[in-house]
Amino acid sequence: MTQVYAAVDIGASSGRVILGRMGADGPTLDVVHRFPNGVQEIDGALRWDFTALFDEVLRGLTLAREQADAKGERIVSIGVDTWAVDYGLVYDDGALTSQPHSYRDSRTAEVAGTVHEKVPFERLYETSGLQFLPFNTIYQLAAEPNLENGQSLLIPDLLGFRLTGERRTEVTNASTTGLLDASTGNFAGELFDTLGIPRTLFPPLIEAGNTLGTLLPAIADHTGLDPATKVIAVGSHDTASAVAAVPAGQDNFAYISSGTWSLVGVELHEPIRTGESRAANFTNERGVDGTIRYLRNCGGLWLLSECLREWGAEVTLEDVLADAAALPAGGPTIDADSDAFIAPGNMPARIREAAGAALESEAAVVRCILDSLAQVYARTLAQAAELSGRPIDVVHIVGGGSQNRLLCQLTADATGLPVVAGPVEATALGNVLVQARADGALGKNATLKEIRAAVRGTAQTSRYEPSKAFSTT
Repeated sequence: MTQVYAAVDIGASSGRVILGRMGADGPTLDVVHRFPNGVQEIDGALRWDFTALFDEVLRGLTLAREQADAKGERIVSIGVDTWAVDYGLVYDDGALTSQPHSYRDSRTAEVAGTVHEKVPFERLYETSGLQFLPFNTIYQLAAEPNLENGQSLLIPDLLGFRLTGERRTEVTNASTTGLLDASTGNFAGELFDTLGIPRTLFPPLIEAGNTLGTLLPAIADHTGLDPATKVIAVGSHDTASAVAAVPAGQDNFAYISSGTWSLVGVELHEPIRTGESRAANFTNERGVDGTIRYLRNCGGLWLLSECLREWGAEVTLEDVLADAAALPAGGPTIDADSDAFIAPGNMPARIREAAGAALESEAAVVRCILDSLAQVYARTLAQAAELSGRPIDVVHIVGGGSQNRLLCQLTADATGLPVVAGPVEATALGNVLVQARADGALGKNATLKEIRAAVRGTAQTSRYEPSKAFSTT
């Protein structure tokens, strides 16, 4: 019986349940369920409908089990990854105190100053190495009225808890809270004490690759899965899983995990927490196998998706990208990193206003967005190389943005470096391969280089040279 792995991969706009298979040439993926996700106004705030989200996960796992059964396969384990920083507070009995807030909610707008009065940002950075973003978990917690009423579970950990009954905090996502010590990889207890956060607010840490638990009997009954099915802690921050699956064959690579946000940086083995790094707003997040994702959280394709939502069905992505590609270079740009673009709504008008120049067509707005993103990428990668001392020979773009040919070419042009685009499903591949390693199908001692070699065995990529046409490999 062939053994397969189920990857639950949820982003800020959509989710997937995917079956992963390990073959002689590497992993293959089969998406069995897709479902929408998005913030909703609930109880006067922007929140996630976690109840509906978990129902979709269960539906996806049921469909995955049915497909596996039909092929004589057995699902060995499940891994869960999602976006970072957001969490749900649960009572002792496991019930949510409320639907989880979204990082796009405005509740953190005024709290950063209060946090920094207690712990100056310089000290926060020396401890956690985390870049300042107004919605980081540490600021969200400062906006909570009462932290004594529950325990905090980051979104993938909350899903894992609902599947297994086990409460843990996976390390790659814990590193986005602002409360993890970048040197030790443990929670920084002194920050909890100074900020008045109970040290027991988060469950104990678990490393990617370890077993969280097995399915609760009720979940096994609902989905038809074997009760012995394991839930493996993967790189639960989706970027951690995506970076683990970057198909790099050399050390001197940079990555851009391109989706709603753009995570732009290099992979290191030690954090960098210098004053220069802090001033440049670089972050030190944990990766799989104790690596450091030295990066900046930059603007992303949220700008484009929000414009398309405003324009409606009469404007298609394919057509508007073709029209944008036909426009000359050197047009107006915006600061794609600006906090002004975090909230949803009326995005085309906000971009036109920020550009300070006439953007008379939808194509002109799109070209402005993509030129601006490429400039942000180039600037960020140049800073990453300088601050880390790590030269960059090639840029890997993974995730949804790897399909955007214009963005990839503009990035090659702006950086002056070759760009290798793909795989699109890097996050799911990283998720599946960490499970396969835990199961022994990839080798229990497989290194990240070996994981990436497995990705190269099956992933289709496209290469873009600066100012040259691209080729598919």
